[in-house]
Amino acid sequence: MPKQRRRAKVFLNLPYDPKFENLFLSYICAVQAFGMDPRVTLGIPGGTRRLDRIFGLIQSCEYSIHDLSRVQLDSTKPRTPRFNMPFELGLAVAWEKLSDAGHVWFVMEAMDYRLAKSLSDLNGTDPYIHGGTIEGVFREMGNALVRKRRQPGVLEMWRVYRELREKIPAILKRCGTQSVFEASVFREISFAANVAASGIVK
Repeated sequence: MPKQRRRAKVFLNLPYDPKFENLFLSYICAVQAFGMDPRVTLGIPGGTRRLDRIFGLIQSCEYSIHDLSRVQLDSTKPRTPRFNMPFELGLAVAWEKLSDAGHVWFVMEAMDYRLAKSLSDLNGTDPYIHGGTIEGVFREMGNALVRKRRQPGVLEMWRVYRELREKIPAILKRCGTQSVFEASVFREISFAANVAASGIVK
């Protein structure tokens, strides 16, 4: 029996926001379509050790994807921007600089030129602009991961996404929740996306 290739791990630094649900699922589908395993911070407990565990999670991954498209103020008082995503990007950048093992990170955004204003320290780094759409995420993931051995097309990623979408209601019911942003749901979603990708992407 031929030895299976080790699957690379990808840290997904994404907002856990109901309005971001479709893009959250699209990133998971894209990562699985590329034959890699997504990792997120869902389920990591709070407190000082949470930071250690987040950094450890980043260190365990060969790649990280950082979506900085949700930089606007939230609607609840006191209105604040989201700092978790740029903070975790900073951890990934530091690890890439310090690690001998190698870590590759990518920045995703919805709008052109906004990153230069919101995070000018990254000037010279070209973000991948997805336009806030599922298709945009698939297109830009293909651009970012063009060096990968397995190269699914946008249409193949769409097929994985649609197959996963059909399974979401049953997954949520089984997990006893209405939110995809929970650890148990993420595990089932990731597995279902992997199964779908295995049958679609060659």
